[in-house]
Amino acid sequence: MIEIRKIITSRETIFSELGIEANQPVTRAVGMAVIRNPFAGKFVEDLTPLFEAGAILGERLMPELVKLLDGPAVSYGKGAIVGVAGEMEHGGACVHPMLGKRMRAAIGGGKAVIGSNVKVAAAGAILDVPLGHKDDSWSFLHFDTITVSVADAPRPDEILVVMAIADGWTAAQSLRYGANTVGLRSETGIRPM
Repeated sequence: MIEIRKIITSRETIFSELGIEANQPVTRAVGMAVIRNPFAGKFVEDLTPLFEAGAILGERLMPELVKLLDGPAVSYGKGAIVGVAGEMEHGGACVHPMLGKRMRAAIGGGKAVIGSNVKVAAAGAILDVPLGHKDDSWSFLHFDTITVSVADAPRPDEILVVMAIADGWTAAQSLRYGANTVGLRSETGIRPM
């Protein structure tokens, strides 16, 4: 049974960068759950309960995150911060493909690997969560990062689990390339949406 101390959701919409209005605002939504780490302070081989915790959190948070976007989700990412009494693998188990399956189901699919970042740190630590296109890992236009932190989490015996989605590429990229990337050559390192 998963013990959730709190859930945090946030939404940000980016309208401009460097004083220049974006062609289309980009909305990013983040869901975070602070859970008790049942394996804090001890080594165990079977991390199945944490795989399952990720799945439960995905089912609970992802539908809410999808509703926060202004358009369909096109990029996603995930991450975790493990409190200092745990190990990095505890966070890795939480962001296991069981969570990824729930993320894909909520946004209507996704062929690409969901990028992630996991670390062990004290409460208030910063985590950079990578975002990438849901169907094309090589869509450089969708490479993005959202930075998260929770002042009182994770405590030593907790894990902060993070899911993030966005409905477009970065505002700067939309300024450079507009809504249409047709005709951009592969040598530029940019692939169409």
